Amino acid sequence: MEKRFGLIGSTVSHSFSKAYFDEKFFQEGLRDYHYDLYPLPNIEALPGLLKEVPELVGLNVTIPYKEQVMKYLTDIDPGAHSIGAVNVIKIEGAKMTGYNTDSDAFRETIEKWFPNPAGSQALILGTGGSAKAVQVALKRLNIPYKLVSREKGHADYTYADLGKKSKVLSGFNLIINTTPLGMSPNTNACPPIDYEMLEPRHFVYDLIYNPARTLFLQKAEMHGCTIKNGLEMLHVQAEKSWKIWNS
Repeated sequence: MEKRFGLIGSTVSHSFSKAYFDEKFFQEGLRDYHYDLYPLPNIEALPGLLKEVPELVGLNVTIPYKEQVMKYLTDIDPGAHSIGAVNVIKIEGAKMTGYNTDSDAFRETIEKWFPNPAGSQALILGTGGSAKAVQVALKRLNIPYKLVSREKGHADYTYADLGKKSKVLSGFNLIINTTPLGMSPNTNACPPIDYEMLEPRHFVYDLIYNPARTLFLQKAEMHGCTIKNGLEMLHVQAEKSWKIWNS
């Protein structure tokens, strides 16, 4: 019986999810399983997609719909509800249940990569659904954090506060980009912070994985920082998605 899965977002051409699941289905001999990319102009287009592709049984959700999609769900897992963002949907007929695998995936990858959580301070660039998942993970790791937003009143700092010669970055040793700045195809973009203030003691994590080394990571690496992209996190959350869809 044919089963379809896929990724929804405003821009999905950058995603490696289709290649990941195509390979998985091939290796496991699941010839009737398919994974596709579904760019949506807005979240209001979701019901139309579900009518158009009735074989859909599972969806991943990417920027900027991780929060917006929640109003379309019939049920939300308590973990996703507490985070306030959904990146996995299980579809069973008319029932659509939302889950969040981002937070646990981020926590698992950072536990292996970041050597000394005790006494650390994290700075999260962005305030969207991915940032919410990262916040919950950092709370579980007992790593205090502050948020950066484009607009005043939405976070602890604005990007203007992190501009030329700002001392803000010196107060943090872990910096995490949760924004799409620098993601393919817009690879010349990066968060507007003063990269001259970065030092070898900084650990810099970009949730973007395409390209593998964003301009953000390149600039951090030039200042001796330890860097990590989001590819491992993608793989971990994809496996968690697969478990949910098959549970």
